[in-house]
Amino acid sequence: MSFSGPLVVVLAAAAAGKLDAPHTASWIWAVAIGSGVTGFALSWWTRTPVVTAWSTPGAALLITALGHYPYQQAVGAYLVSALAVTLFGVTGWFGRLIAAVPEGIVHAMLAGILFSFGAGIFGAVHGAPALVIGSFAAFLLAKRLAPRYAVVVALAAGGLLAALTVGLPLHPGAGGPTVPVLTAPAFSWSALVGLALPLTIVALASQNAPGLGVLRAFGYRADDRLLIGTTGAASVLLAPFGSPGVNLAAITAAICSGPEAHPDPRRRYVAGMSAGALYVLVGSFGGILVGLFTGLPKELVAVIAGVALLGSLQNSLAAALAPEPGRDAAVVTLLATASGSTLLGIGSAFWGLLFGLGTHAVLGRRRRPA
Repeated sequence: MSFSGPLVVVLAAAAAGKLDAPHTASWIWAVAIGSGVTGFALSWWTRTPVVTAWSTPGAALLITALGHYPYQQAVGAYLVSALAVTLFGVTGWFGRLIAAVPEGIVHAMLAGILFSFGAGIFGAVHGAPALVIGSFAAFLLAKRLAPRYAVVVALAAGGLLAALTVGLPLHPGAGGPTVPVLTAPAFSWSALVGLALPLTIVALASQNAPGLGVLRAFGYRADDRLLIGTTGAASVLLAPFGSPGVNLAAITAAICSGPEAHPDPRRRYVAGMSAGALYVLVGSFGGILVGLFTGLPKELVAVIAGVALLGSLQNSLAAALAPEPGRDAAVVTLLATASGSTLLGIGSAFWGLLFGLGTHAVLGRRRRPA
């Protein structure tokens, strides 16, 4: 999930900013190592499946903005944004805001995030029908016989079918460990307003808010100060190496937090640690492994992501729509989030949360009949 789709966005942003190969590799190294170390450490420390990652919406923002500033000023904006996110985390301001959100709206936001991945299974049928239908059939069969390994079976079947039909162009890149490049930050008001401010809003609203929501939706009460403060501090350290920020993940967190990771919720933290270790591996030897990940056909990525998240989607839908009093707000949240709309550079998860809260405020306290 992390290195087949979002990495393409990072590469597009690097190309838009006219970064050379060493600086692009350093960017990938910084976000992968930062995500891996923080995810592994936080999962182990909290015994919670904490998955951290870089911001895909943030990278998408940089596609249009990075080329307008010298790279040193962009690094300075990364550093200021990371400091701002850390401040919001360690003071508990952000956590208090999130704790005030009704749980039905949180579940609906997660369902809206996951909806496109479930629908993506069937949207990919047109491009590679044999691959998608065969992988989905393998998933259903394994789900019946060996539920814990259903996604792995679907991936294996999908890889075989891809090789036989659309092709599986896996081309490992250059070997050897990635060498990070240190860049001294520079600061300008234009970069602070044009890069640091939107990156901070995106990190908090489009990444950390859904990330905390995922953990809450699966019953985990993680310490928001610890999680956001730690990822923010890691972002500060890695900004000079090209990292726009490390934050809580949502989609990959949902995969690691669901019952497919482990039947016992107390044991699912191992999935977070495993994801963290693999991030470090990919970041350290990105030239080889990134080529493998990006060679997967998009139809295979769509079907595997979709089946991996089916359980999380149905649990979120059930929890969001079960309580009658808040159902209107939950449905609004679900629809707004699932729309995928972006406004002012902020993703639909934030707007779904905002529209849901607005609906809750208007309809939550209805007048009693006289």
